[in-house]
Amino acid sequence: MLKSRFSRKWFVAVASVPVALIASGAMVWHASYSAFSSTTSNPTNNWAAGTVALADDDSNTAMFNVSSLKPGSTGSKCIAVTSTGSLPSAVKLYGTSYATTNALAANINVTVDEGTGGTFAGGCAGFTSSSQVYNGLLSAFGTGKTNYATGVGAWAPTGSASETKVYKFVYTVSSSTPDTAQGGTAAIGFTWEAQNS
Repeated sequence: MLKSRFSRKWFVAVASVPVALIASGAMVWHASYSAFSSTTSNPTNNWAAGTVALADDDSNTAMFNVSSLKPGSTGSKCIAVTSTGSLPSAVKLYGTSYATTNALAANINVTVDEGTGGTFAGGCAGFTSSSQVYNGLLSAFGTGKTNYATGVGAWAPTGSASETKVYKFVYTVSSSTPDTAQGGTAAIGFTWEAQNS
């Protein structure tokens, strides 16, 4: 009798394991297939910076290297500056490394015009001014136009294509330059800078 009761309990315990496994599997299967789903996505996004870029046609040669100046001496030179950037920008001209002795720069007047026509190598033949951006003493330019914020110019490249602006520089030594300027020197570099607008 005891053996029969034990056998029945053992059979019930053993038989309940597969039933539990089947029930558990059914629950997992039911959970795995119990939800609908849907997705939407935006394709890979990309970012690229635009550019501002300037170059000129001077072949790294100074516009002026003049000696033996005297009252009334004058000269001119053209230089073509090209923008190839992809962003709209504003271009300003300013001076760098200004220096003078015997106040010669205070006796040299300089005009700068923006326009078209003319090249560094070919001169200013065919130049047409669109605006005059500076007319004053070289000393005032050297001490007052020293960075982008104080620079001169009205050129605003659109960034949609390569654009060129020609700058015509004219210097004139004042006819009233004093004797104290004899042997004097003046030096300055010219820089064009573009900043996106």
